[in-house]
Amino acid sequence: MWPTRLNKFSFMRSLDIHEDPTFIPEVAAELTKDKSEAESTSDIIKQLIDARPDYTTDGFSFRGIKDYLDCYRSGKLTPSQVAKNIIAVLEDCDKSTPPLRAIVQWDHEQIMLMAEASTARYRNKCTLSYLDGIPVCLKEEFKVVPYHHRVGTEYLGTEPETEDATVAKKLREAGAIIIGVSNMHELGTGTTGCNPNGCHKIPRNPYKPNHYTGGSSSGSAAAVAAGLCPVAVGTDGGGSVRIPASFCGVVGLKGTFGRISSHGSLPLSYSTVSVGPICTSVADAAIVYSILAEPDPLYPYGLKQPKATLSDMCAPDLKGLKLGVDWTFFKACDAEVLSICEKAVEYLQSLGASVVEVFLPEMEEVQVAHAICILSEMRDFLQPDFNKHFQQMNLETRASLALACQFTALDYITANRQRTRSMGFLREIFTTVNCILTPAAASTAPRIHDSDLLAGCSDFSLTVRAMRFMQLGNFTGIPGLVVPVGYSAAGLPISLQKAVSSIT
Repeated sequence: MWPTRLNKFSFMRSLDIHEDPTFIPEVAAELTKDKSEAESTSDIIKQLIDARPDYTTDGFSFRGIKDYLDCYRSGKLTPSQVAKNIIAVLEDCDKSTPPLRAIVQWDHEQIMLMAEASTARYRNKCTLSYLDGIPVCLKEEFKVVPYHHRVGTEYLGTEPETEDATVAKKLREAGAIIIGVSNMHELGTGTTGCNPNGCHKIPRNPYKPNHYTGGSSSGSAAAVAAGLCPVAVGTDGGGSVRIPASFCGVVGLKGTFGRISSHGSLPLSYSTVSVGPICTSVADAAIVYSILAEPDPLYPYGLKQPKATLSDMCAPDLKGLKLGVDWTFFKACDAEVLSICEKAVEYLQSLGASVVEVFLPEMEEVQVAHAICILSEMRDFLQPDFNKHFQQMNLETRASLALACQFTALDYITANRQRTRSMGFLREIFTTVNCILTPAAASTAPRIHDSDLLAGCSDFSLTVRAMRFMQLGNFTGIPGLVVPVGYSAAGLPISLQKAVSSIT
């Protein structure tokens, strides 16, 4: 396996790329003009919530933010009652066979304190935001008081945190109920969510418990798909929000690079990782995004971004929208995935959008260059851990970090020269289309084998297939949104991905 991996990576050494390297993919955000006072972000969110239809169809029928707000505002339920129900479910999840393992740290007292405060605000009609009283969880990669910042390991986070990450702080300020921190692939090094160590274990796909959730934000997607909470937050360095959202049949948004602060998360890869929500619907993702996507003085990469807007979110149709599709690239997936995603594209056309054929050049170079960048940066940051805690790491983590040792400084610079080229290609493509469509993943969620429970899972071909449509966004800094569009014959979710030049 190792020679095969190294052969794939070493072909970059034969390339002669003259562009200067781009080490940080800061995307020039597009400034939008305010159309009217009525289209302020808060007004648009209100329209989104008011316009949400009742659930009348089978499939992907999750209860979202609107459902919670309706219950709270009508007095049918209080946040405290909801919190008690969630605590009961969390207890049941830990006892089930197999355990769900979506939330790996939670505290009865902490949950009830936040819920009771929210209940009082609803009683006094002084709520803080549309997220007031909404249950949320955060990936263990974020610091969340008073939990341990383990990042999927057994050796980190020996003491409880005393300071929140920026996204956790924003959620608290919005009145959300943080129900705990969610499971993740150890140190974010894989795409399955397989984490056999004693603190975590393998989270189960709510659609089929003998299948993976995807990773590395594995528990976040499982928690939303299982109905524990309608909102979760993850990080995405190579599909780590979008892959589990796709495998678990929920909505996942990787924001523009720097758009949402990652201060307070472990800086595993400083040039590829973006933060984003995993939610029950696109409308819910927009609500969470509008609250989290604000400049943070503690996170300099996002200070150049303009104020977040949600213009055109409430458009009645898709007329005038140009969807870019590279059909050769689009079709590089399982037949079942392709069939469902092609039907999804046809449906978008029926709403008024037009499909424009585009060509995404040098995609093999993109995939290899992205892998060199993210693995090199992770290896650099984790050098002390690799030396001191090698025996405490999962076998897959050790193998990935050992592979990263084979890359040279020249490999890293060449990869970043490729980033400059790829960002240039995308700038040209986005002059002709509004977005680029691909399947979210080349296959559905893979099966969990008995041996994985003890030794973990390291399957290079599986990783490549899961990440195939993800890496371009991480490498160039553009955002991506995955939305469930159907099921396989086995009942596993299939999703479509939309990538745009930036989210403003």
